[in-house]
Amino acid sequence: MTTRAKLTLCAALATALAALCLSPLFQDSFALAPHGLLMVAVAAGAGAGLRALPLPRALVTPLQLVVVLYVLMLTTVQSSMAFGLLPGPDAVDRISSLLSQGGTDVQDYAIPAPATDGLRLIVVGSVALVAVLVDALAVTYRRAAAAGLPLLALYSVAGGLAESPGGMWLWFLFAAAGYLALLYTEGQDRLTRWGRVFHGTGRSAVALSNGGRRIGVIALTAAVLLPVFVPAVGSGMFGDLGSHSDQAGGGTGDGKDGVRSLNLVVALTANLRSSDDTELLTFSTDSPEADQLYLRIAELSEFNGQEWLTGEQDLQPMPTTVPGPEGLMPNLPTTSVRTNITISDQLSTAWLPMPYPMSWVELPSTANWRFDPVGRTVSGTNGQKSKGLSYSVGSVSVNATAAQLRNAGPAPADITGRYLELPSNLPSVVADTAKDVTRGKNTPYDRAVALQQYFTSGGFTYNTKIDSRTGPDAIAKFLQDKEGFCVHFAATMAAMSRSLGIPARVAIGFTPGSGSGGNRVVRSSNYHAWPELYFNGFGWMRFEPTPNRGTTPLYSLQQTAPSSAPSTAPSSAAPSEQPSAQPSASSSCPPQQHRLGDCGDEQAVVEHQVVETPWWRTWPALVTVLGVLVVLAVLSFPMVWRSRLRRRRLGTGRRRPGTGGPRLTDEQVLAAWAELVDSAWDLGIPPDEARTPRNAVRRLAEDVRLDPDSAAAAGRVALATERVMYARESDAPPQLDADVRTAREALMVRATRVRRLRALLLPASAVRLWWRAQDRAAARRERTAERVAAVRAALAKPFRRRKKQG
Repeated sequence: MTTRAKLTLCAALATALAALCLSPLFQDSFALAPHGLLMVAVAAGAGAGLRALPLPRALVTPLQLVVVLYVLMLTTVQSSMAFGLLPGPDAVDRISSLLSQGGTDVQDYAIPAPATDGLRLIVVGSVALVAVLVDALAVTYRRAAAAGLPLLALYSVAGGLAESPGGMWLWFLFAAAGYLALLYTEGQDRLTRWGRVFHGTGRSAVALSNGGRRIGVIALTAAVLLPVFVPAVGSGMFGDLGSHSDQAGGGTGDGKDGVRSLNLVVALTANLRSSDDTELLTFSTDSPEADQLYLRIAELSEFNGQEWLTGEQDLQPMPTTVPGPEGLMPNLPTTSVRTNITISDQLSTAWLPMPYPMSWVELPSTANWRFDPVGRTVSGTNGQKSKGLSYSVGSVSVNATAAQLRNAGPAPADITGRYLELPSNLPSVVADTAKDVTRGKNTPYDRAVALQQYFTSGGFTYNTKIDSRTGPDAIAKFLQDKEGFCVHFAATMAAMSRSLGIPARVAIGFTPGSGSGGNRVVRSSNYHAWPELYFNGFGWMRFEPTPNRGTTPLYSLQQTAPSSAPSTAPSSAAPSEQPSAQPSASSSCPPQQHRLGDCGDEQAVVEHQVVETPWWRTWPALVTVLGVLVVLAVLSFPMVWRSRLRRRRLGTGRRRPGTGGPRLTDEQVLAAWAELVDSAWDLGIPPDEARTPRNAVRRLAEDVRLDPDSAAAAGRVALATERVMYARESDAPPQLDADVRTAREALMVRATRVRRLRALLLPASAVRLWWRAQDRAAARRERTAERVAAVRAALAKPFRRRKKQG
């Protein structure tokens, strides 16, 4: 292996090892590792390929950046590229959008953060840029020591952002080892250029090499251990080793007055994806419908075009008397409910879980708790958390019926002004789908129920592995793929409701959990998000669009609603002996709806289902197939080229001795010899240009142990070749092509199966293509140089005449 190839591999290895220090920054430590390693390999491969071409050194790095940028776009925004391959304005806009989202994620997410698309682009792109810089400094410009600067920058960013910097010592060892390997490789190259004085006995070179390794090990050990013994530095890289965050069990970090709303989504996602179903709290209630009692933590009311966020909170000291729930009419029948809640040590959040709408709360101390009258939430300040807390909550159960909600009046202006806002970048598919699903529904209640049924019975799949983003693009993708978990269902139904003029927001909390009667146990798997829709006179009402999760409110199941489209379904009271054209109630109808005898409206949902395009007709599938065909074509090119060259050299016939035939030309004889040499080369026997043809055939017969007939056939080819090369006149036998085939078949029999397969798929003689390309490039450069010299001479000729005349 050449020194340049060694430096290229060491530069890529150093970058890959340094990039490992980014692992602690993400919840899934190695989520970005495959993508990052791919970009490091692309940077190294592009640099090696460009350096092999006759290009000025100054052009290698810019072209290398272009290749890396294209592969980065191909692996991140391929769906926005023309035909899945060509960058265009859409791809640039998508990159810009992802960078903007990544910048927002950097500010909003705590460490360790989820591997969102925006953060993925920023981190993988940074690793790719560092890989190009390291490769350019260490290999292109032979400045391996300077290549440590981008590696140090990469490690410094990771060390500064890591939640527990004391655990970074292991990643430092990896990064430093990669850098030392790069320095060692370059040092070996410089050492070999000093001359033979260091290679006489080898002792001097070995001494210098061993000395360099010892210095590297001592420096690395001192860098890791010295901070432990220097008081001014502190405990160094081992500080806080093994320490745990205060946010275990789904807790979230807090700001001055509360927890960031994005961290709520992060905690919800982490708990739903966790395999450890931890008990978070228990509660007992006197409600006769304990299985309908959701515990609410917070509400997300602001949709800013990127995420659903908590709106402006008006945090106040805990009042002696909590004001009445928002939007309830005075004479509305309600039921008072008392719930006693005990938080376990595994849940540490700044918000108190409680039923909605809360009417009073009894806490051991209210000094560090604040009340938000808008969201009716209670949150802690000054580091106050819910861990291990026991408290009692009073709430109101609104006894609303479907008929009452259907007749609810319009929402007041202060509600519509705040809870109908939609970002300008919301894709049109959201509103279009909402209109299509609710076609024929005349009231906000009927539209809300239609949306709920669309999600629960419209072919959607519950999957917690989907990215938890709730922005406009994420909502559009969710409607297209029909796959996600509660965050996607809640955020999408809230956005669609707003597009229909129904005030909506997203609530985050817990489903009722498991248990019997009024005693319930809530675990981490009960983390949940759901939409709340506003109905004048009834306030905020819960809906449940997530299939097979939680419980559907009974008031949303009573759907004897008038429709603007006349019904053609036969009455269930008049039995008919003819087969019904209407679908029967499916097993997807919830049990509560079966008990109410109201599953007949599923036909409306079926009618609004979007017909999905078969996967094999989508652009990604077609581009994938095209890419596979291109790769197969590239891999099969040497095999096809070698087969066509063999036919051109030998022809398709197969003449035997004694059959006669025209006399072969000198070119045909040399072509037959070249085919024999290349056939042996493909099977692992490289040519030796220093030997004569007969000497080469003799060595070939001895090494491979050819049988007498095959050895004689190869000898006839060698003898004919020598006559062409050295004799005045040559008389080659007409069966020379048959002799080549006989010798080649004998070589194939003697070779191993692996060598035969390699000779077929990746023949070694295909390197002649590269040599031919290099020769053509060299000839082209010579011609260009001659033309430039001629032009310069022609331009300088008048000046030389004037000089002579002067």
